Amino acid sequence: MLGKKERKARVLFIDEKNDLTSQLAEYFTREYYGSRYEAYSAGPKHDLVDCEMISVMYQRGEDMRRQVSKDFRDRDHLRDDEDYDFVIFLREKVFEEWAKRTPWQGKQILFEMGSAEDFSATDDKELAECYSDLIDKVSAWVSENLKETDKLRSMISA
Repeated sequence: MLGKKERKARVLFIDEKNDLTSQLAEYFTREYYGSRYEAYSAGPKHDLVDCEMISVMYQRGEDMRRQVSKDFRDRDHLRDDEDYDFVIFLREKVFEEWAKRTPWQGKQILFEMGSAEDFSATDDKELAECYSDLIDKVSAWVSENLKETDKLRSMISA
């Protein structure tokens, strides 16, 4: 007899404009653990997905051209019921401003990933290296911390 199919855990990654870090986290979660998680990303503000990041990812053999920036009200790309198992804030300032104002109490994780604001590049080569370093950081974090949902449960902070 076949066992009951388990529901995928739903994870929402949040940064301020859903243009860079949360896009990477959503992408890598789908790539590495798509059979285990439904991955989403959003932010309180709507913007365009960072073109430089898309370019660096493409040079690395990863195609993110279909990624779409979403704000919290986007019902075309987010769940209507807002029922997420884990809500991972990737910027501390966004967590501080929004964590208590969302319906996701008891499911929130804060893990500061950084953003393009932190880059100190002086030319295009250094800028590409900054993006590459951030991509590696997000990829490694997703790979390590989403292996098991129990690990994520242990990280819930609010």
